[in-house]
Amino acid sequence: MTALAESTTLAELTTLRVGGPAAAYLVTTTEAEFIAAITQADDDGTPLLVIGGGSNLVVADAGFPGLVLRDGRSGWILDSADACSGASVTVVAGQDWDGFVAAAVAERWVGLEALAGIPGTVGAAPVQNIGAYGAEVSDVLSKVRTWDRQERRVRTFAVGELALGYRTSLLKQTLGQAWSPTPRYVVLDVSFQLRRADVSRPLRYAELARRLGREVGQRAPLGEVREAVLGLRAAKGMLAEHVVGGNTAAPEHDRWSAGSFFTNPVLPLERAERLLPAAAPRYPVRAVIGAGMSGIYRTEVDPALVKTSAAWLIERAGFTKGYGLDGLAGGQSCSPATLSTRHTLALTNRGGATAADIVSLARAICDGVQAKFGIELEPEPNLVGLTI
Repeated sequence: MTALAESTTLAELTTLRVGGPAAAYLVTTTEAEFIAAITQADDDGTPLLVIGGGSNLVVADAGFPGLVLRDGRSGWILDSADACSGASVTVVAGQDWDGFVAAAVAERWVGLEALAGIPGTVGAAPVQNIGAYGAEVSDVLSKVRTWDRQERRVRTFAVGELALGYRTSLLKQTLGQAWSPTPRYVVLDVSFQLRRADVSRPLRYAELARRLGREVGQRAPLGEVREAVLGLRAAKGMLAEHVVGGNTAAPEHDRWSAGSFFTNPVLPLERAERLLPAAAPRYPVRAVIGAGMSGIYRTEVDPALVKTSAAWLIERAGFTKGYGLDGLAGGQSCSPATLSTRHTLALTNRGGATAADIVSLARAICDGVQAKFGIELEPEPNLVGLTI
């Protein structure tokens, strides 16, 4: 167990690099230490913020008045493997996500290749049901083992019990209850069921398929899919610096972000038909459906819902790449916080931004989209001590 100086700030612990001091910061190296730290904080009434890679987190400039806790473990166990059923793998929550994806591709474990380059840790993946390029982690999850802060026991959820939907889960849903800013269920490890092959799952995302010279629905070699995804993410400034090898002498501020800052809006069909222009993107929505008293959930396409593109709305509301609230200098915004110069869905720290700067920019974008289209954008990162 490693206790670090009280002067540690959330700006040092997050990819957006904003946020004030943590009252206390602790890194644990065993599961027993991790659970003990959570339990002690809850017993003492100490506010608790469990973090992974800090890539989906925006904390107020005042900091966090409690314990910031990080699971410092890494690694995984191959539970079983054979040619027919594939590989069953259990990964500890603190493991770097992209490091595990790279290993899975090397081992010919199919299903994670399109999720390459996503920053953060494995423990955060099922909470947010992370997804990209037509894939979601729910596609390959088998179970999630957690610490239940209310019942003070280890609790394991099968994938069907997690109510996994678009950027949501049963785990995340407890954030709005008495357990914020850390859910009631804290992930300890995650298990995956992965087919073994040399080629990917069928490609679902047109941009990725084009880059690979394939059609949607076709497959491609695992390594080629991962490299193509990393290339697409790099071109959009959506790769963390540890993945590409950050240059501290000349930092690339488009990478100083929390990734996609807004989720794609999901609208009732009637509202979508009334509010969205004909040219606006429209995607099917897989809705979470409960199965009575069994506690098992499934998802299926809901024809009464439509998902559209937050980036499309932002751009058509007049917010361009590199947009900032303070004027221009030499054709560039001089704001400390701007939209990425590569992608309008990312809010970035240009080197001196505060959390307040990020929130002001996010609020202006939300107001602009609301005024133009009548649609409310929802932030994707976990906001601590802040509201948009």
